[in-house]
Amino acid sequence: MDIQGALREPVPGAVIPREFRRPYRRRRSVDAWRAVTIAAFWLGLVATLLPWWWNTPAGFLRDPATSLTAVGRITGLVAGYVLLVQVLLMSRVAWLDRWLGARDLLHWHRDLGVFVVAAVLAHAAFTVLGYAKLERVGPAREVVRLLTVDKYTGMLGAFVGTGLLVALAVLALPLLRRRMSYEVWHLLHLTSYLVLVLSVGHQFAVGQEMSAPGFSRAFSLALWCAVVGAVLWGRLFAPVRMNLRHRFRVRSVVLEGPDMISIYIGGDRLPELRVRAGQFFRWRFLDDRNWWQAHPFSMSAAPNDDWLRLTVKVVGDHTAGLRRLRPGTRVFVEGPSGDFTADRRRQARALLIAGGSGIGPIRALLEELPPRTVVLYRARNAGELVFREELSLLAEARDAQVWYVTGGRDDPGPRRAFSPRGLLELVPDLTRRDVYLCGSAGLVDASVVALRRAGVPARQIHLDPFEF
Repeated sequence: MDIQGALREPVPGAVIPREFRRPYRRRRSVDAWRAVTIAAFWLGLVATLLPWWWNTPAGFLRDPATSLTAVGRITGLVAGYVLLVQVLLMSRVAWLDRWLGARDLLHWHRDLGVFVVAAVLAHAAFTVLGYAKLERVGPAREVVRLLTVDKYTGMLGAFVGTGLLVALAVLALPLLRRRMSYEVWHLLHLTSYLVLVLSVGHQFAVGQEMSAPGFSRAFSLALWCAVVGAVLWGRLFAPVRMNLRHRFRVRSVVLEGPDMISIYIGGDRLPELRVRAGQFFRWRFLDDRNWWQAHPFSMSAAPNDDWLRLTVKVVGDHTAGLRRLRPGTRVFVEGPSGDFTADRRRQARALLIAGGSGIGPIRALLEELPPRTVVLYRARNAGELVFREELSLLAEARDAQVWYVTGGRDDPGPRRAFSPRGLLELVPDLTRRDVYLCGSAGLVDASVVALRRAGVPARQIHLDPFEF
């Protein structure tokens, strides 16, 4: 095991920003914003269902047919509302990212997606069964009738939307998702907007509560307008405005190691860019090979007045192509996003744990955290370690301590270092620190288990949000 203390001798030539111009400021807890968001969700759901309750006369649910139909209507209203919320969570509006953080937004989006699929299938099943009992026909014949009778205009779109939604849910299963590239999954995911369009046509065409003027229709229209506005602002207008303002371009591409490169990005008015170390952008490089895809990469240095930097591990065709970027190439940037930042800390000190390309945001965070931060940098061998010169200078300037842990996954040294006892030996005041983790899923999962067993509260553990 190669574990050594902080490097104390400054190495000439390391690229470090001129000054630490962004002092640490602890941010207020986001728990209050989280509670407000959850309360707003439930209030919106109640407002969606109340018109059905008001408009349903006493004694209406007198037989199986009307009961089944009622369940179908309720699940349809719930599915439509939750689908809107799900789209809003991925609208990329800045205030949602600040309130909840990119990681929680992603997890909530996924969890709600499972619920939406279940609710839509329940809506379709109960509606067909209820109508079939009312018409005294079989379910298959009722499906044909719903698709062909003129008064049920919009049903065909509803069935198509349901099929697309189920297909997306199947493709999102971990076994299939892991086999797809980020680009393919992103393109497939765009079909969710088609599901949204088909569902709104269905709801307002044949939905009992929304087809006629009234509170339910007005409330639903207001929600749709708000969500569409958020999507347009977060994914189109705000990024276009930012890129017109800053005009980002590639300055240089630097080889950091055998399969690691750093890309330096210049632009206009960079001091006005509101971004913190630990956040990420979605970068779209506008050359012949890469213009059609945008990928999320964290910055590997705290923002400064002259440039931004991202560090990329070459693992596929897209990242391999980035090595051939030419200076002057235009870059379209979306963001910044993420709450993997110093202002989310709850304690006075921090421990940073990095593995592989996860050293990028960790190295950037070291610039904005207060003195006596400890960095634990995991790699298979010394040749994979990058930024050693910069970490040396930062350790000197920030009174930090850097430990390098190298060796195979099953080597006794690394296994001990990432055990509860090993972590406490390296960082005796571990439980009084916030811990930032960025690296492979295996490293992060094992570290979280060890940290929790060592007594670190879950609220003091911060994970990088790269789960796309």
